[in-house]
Amino acid sequence: MNVVDSSAWLEYLANGPNASHFAPAIEAVDELLVPAIVIYEVFRRVLQQRDEDAALQAAAVLHQGEVIAVDSALALYAARLGAEHKLPLADSLIYATARVRDAVLWTQDADFKDLPGVRYRAPRSSK
Repeated sequence: MNVVDSSAWLEYLANGPNASHFAPAIEAVDELLVPAIVIYEVFRRVLQQRDEDAALQAAAVLHQGEVIAVDSALALYAARLGAEHKLPLADSLIYATARVRDAVLWTQDADFKDLPGVRYRAPRSSK
């Protein structure tokens, strides 16, 4: 199973320099878990940068995977992981989702760089 964080989704949707690295995880929709917070983050960023139609199209792509809602057990686990690894709220929820479902977390967010179960790819310039 795979979880793709917001930074990787945005890279893929923009066809950025690391898009091909994240494509296998994103395009294997039968193995794709999508934390609800990722839908929020991606929708918001695309809405800010483009328009509502583009943001809704991005959200539709994310919905091809299995959307994972936040319940109290996941929230508590995310809080523990956040405290242990000094992760911000959204990152804590994303990482907790991956850990609970024994999934690989794909990212280019340095907050996750050295954590177990993470496939980190440093951001590259599009130049």
